[in-house]
Amino acid sequence: MSKIGNIRNLAIIAHVDHGKTTLIDSVFRAAQTFRKHGRVEERIMDNNELERERGITIRSKHCTVEWGDHLINIIDTPGHADFSGEVERVLSMVDSVLLLVDANEGPMPQTRYVLMRALRLGLRPIVIVNKVDRPQADPASALDKTFDLFIELGATDEQCDFPVLFGSGLDGWLVRDLDTGPHEGIGALFDMIIEEVPAPAGDPDAPFLMQVSTLGWRDHIGRTGTGRVLQGRLRTKTPFLRTATTWKPEALFKETDARSDDDWEVVGQTQEQATYLWVTRGLESVPTAEIVAGDIVTLAGPKEIQIGDTFAAPELENTVLQPLEIEDPTVSMQFMANTGPFSGREGNAITIRQLRTRLDRELRTNVALRVEESERFDGLKVSGRGELHLAILIEEMRREGMELCVSPPEIITKTDAHGHLLEPMEALTIDVPSEYQGTVIEKLARRKAEVANMENTGTGIIRLEFRIPTRGLIGYRGEFLTDTRGLGIMSSRFVGYEPWRGEVSSRGNGSMVSMEPGLSTSYSLENLQQRGTLFVSPMDEVYAGMIVGENSRPGDLPCNPTKRKALTNHRAAGKDHSDGLDVPRTLTLDAALEWIAPDELVEVTPQSVRVRKAILDAELRKKEDRRRAANA
Repeated sequence: MSKIGNIRNLAIIAHVDHGKTTLIDSVFRAAQTFRKHGRVEERIMDNNELERERGITIRSKHCTVEWGDHLINIIDTPGHADFSGEVERVLSMVDSVLLLVDANEGPMPQTRYVLMRALRLGLRPIVIVNKVDRPQADPASALDKTFDLFIELGATDEQCDFPVLFGSGLDGWLVRDLDTGPHEGIGALFDMIIEEVPAPAGDPDAPFLMQVSTLGWRDHIGRTGTGRVLQGRLRTKTPFLRTATTWKPEALFKETDARSDDDWEVVGQTQEQATYLWVTRGLESVPTAEIVAGDIVTLAGPKEIQIGDTFAAPELENTVLQPLEIEDPTVSMQFMANTGPFSGREGNAITIRQLRTRLDRELRTNVALRVEESERFDGLKVSGRGELHLAILIEEMRREGMELCVSPPEIITKTDAHGHLLEPMEALTIDVPSEYQGTVIEKLARRKAEVANMENTGTGIIRLEFRIPTRGLIGYRGEFLTDTRGLGIMSSRFVGYEPWRGEVSSRGNGSMVSMEPGLSTSYSLENLQQRGTLFVSPMDEVYAGMIVGENSRPGDLPCNPTKRKALTNHRAAGKDHSDGLDVPRTLTLDAALEWIAPDELVEVTPQSVRVRKAILDAELRKKEDRRRAANA
């Protein structure tokens, strides 16, 4: 067991795709965490199949490496804005952060957000300028922009005097000076961590005190809580007090930094005992009989464990720690049982009860998720931090063999103390070739975006910064990639709630809706592709009410993709002439969620993603349209 003075706790924070997980691979190799001749996979911290496919970190993960006689706890954090709440919570467990900045892109929106949280907690970051070997990399410029960002965020003089490393996490080398340091090995990183990161504060001989920062679940054991032991030690079967706290409702309208001890309250206190204790060594959770101050540990025993719970020795019954911030959802969807004609063909057609059971299981660990009863009898309202947050959940469910239908994402509004309607806002950053900037600005202006900044990087790329309602971004990503020929890069982060900005124009084009069930034919699709973009190929099975393409004009287009050519005894001129079929657009889950209109659903099965009308019968749809028009 390491002494508290030999422990270092830190988190890696950065914008998505700036190289956090790849750097940890190099850390493992350098620390010889694995057997000498063992096979080490790339991005080993991304142990989830979805994380490997998408190339992003979805959930924060804890690992430990040993360097000399020091024990270094490293937490790999998500880089995408939809999972930013996890970053906030894990920062409460560490004493410093490694801030990765891409040498080409420089600080990006998520860099700004997580750095702001770290600085406000009083942490002094270590900056790593990564990917310096890439074409058009400009390490000096990236470092200058990072320093400017520190100043802009109100960093102290000590925080602005941050240590810096340059290198390539992928190739496994980091140096303090690009001109003189050898471009091999990352020993400089370990040396800097030991020199610059303070050891955890806490007396191992004081009464036990710990706060839960993240939740987990283990079958046959139940819910687990992970956090840093602030002081003292705890053995299994030793009693302690669990104190649950919550923020008062009026405090939720305040900025996080403006909240005080008067804004939260204790909601319960129970006596518990730890039945299982674990510490992390390498990537593995190792059972232990005792946990000690300074280490990051996992504990099981209490039946109920919540984020921010205080675990304390009985003699500290009046010591309660301020609750941790749990981010509010900004986007909601309706999750429904699959009632389409193809229900049960490709997966398990779950009932609403089975759907509720699966979502309850997700709520055990996904604290940013909310599940409520819906106005629909056959669905549940599920709320999360963004489209990606909910899309990941849907993808996990379909890979478990489930079938379901989901509605388009909708924003969650609030009302302030004066009765004003508020909506979630995003800070949007776009890097785009200069010839496309006019189109991007025009399209975003229609979505109520305001230009906050414009910068010419000198490489033919223009960086545009906007402030835009969250609902203005729904459905825009695909349009953006088309407008910029796939050369643009966009990223955003949630910045808070602001007054409602008025109506945002919805999707301009309508849908091609099948009127008949059956197999689609080349003859019919060849005629339909002149009216828009197809989603189906010949011999694909369709049903009435299923959407088979995007109309090139506003409004829905009823069609019959199953129509066959009539057989006659006559040969017509040009009978054998054919222009051929275009390759249909393949709708992924993310693209389908962005594309569908309010009266449409995405049908998700283990094998397919289809789009359909919420009401399949054409006559019933007309009646519903007339009813809505009368009530408008």
